Amino acid sequence: MQRYFVKLKENDTFILSNEDSHHILNVMRMNINDKIEIVYENNLFICSIINLEKPIKCKIIGKIGNNKRIIPKVIIAQALVKEQKMDYILQKACELGASEIIPINTERSIIKLNNDNKKIERWNKILKEASEQSKRCDIPILDKVLNLKDLKSLEYKGKYICSLNNSRKSLKSILSKTDISDTIIFVIGPEGGFSEKEEKYLIECGFIPVSLGNNVLRTETASSYILSVINYEFER
Repeated sequence: MQRYFVKLKENDTFILSNEDSHHILNVMRMNINDKIEIVYENNLFICSIINLEKPIKCKIIGKIGNNKRIIPKVIIAQALVKEQKMDYILQKACELGASEIIPINTERSIIKLNNDNKKIERWNKILKEASEQSKRCDIPILDKVLNLKDLKSLEYKGKYICSLNNSRKSLKSILSKTDISDTIIFVIGPEGGFSEKEEKYLIECGFIPVSLGNNVLRTETASSYILSVINYEFER
């Protein structure tokens, strides 16, 4: 059953966006009385389509509630990378349960951004579609683009930087001390990694170097690896 996030509600009827209406009419080719899932204010509803023109409206049949969180709140602070890689990172981080994503400018980032509205809008669309596909009841928060120095003010239970230095801790060891109610952040570098100066700065700001295993991962693989391990460790 297709899932859509909506913002408009009138009594027991939801009103879909023109874009989602187009998807229902021209891609899925649905009919009146076909059932869809609607997420509204993080709650899930089963609904029935009641018209076949834009905007599509659907009537509530029943309320399911929302998905219970099974992992800690995970924030991914991702260095800006090339467009296709960034799209992939956003999509997979969403599918694997990231709560929030912070794009960051770094010394070795090939792309530099200062909150390009069109780019942010596109990234939010990717997160919405990934949330619908993966059956989430929420869409990860996408923060504005930050510089590395902006991370200094962030305060969470666990603050980690993905590192190759010799003093790093294993991901398994830090997760053994993490509770499902915690909020943890992982900072991931660009294709060329963090400069020595950047890594030193983050460590001075309280970020703990963490290892992602013996192999050196690509930047677009790191968040998927982290979230996969977290899901495994907290699986019940």
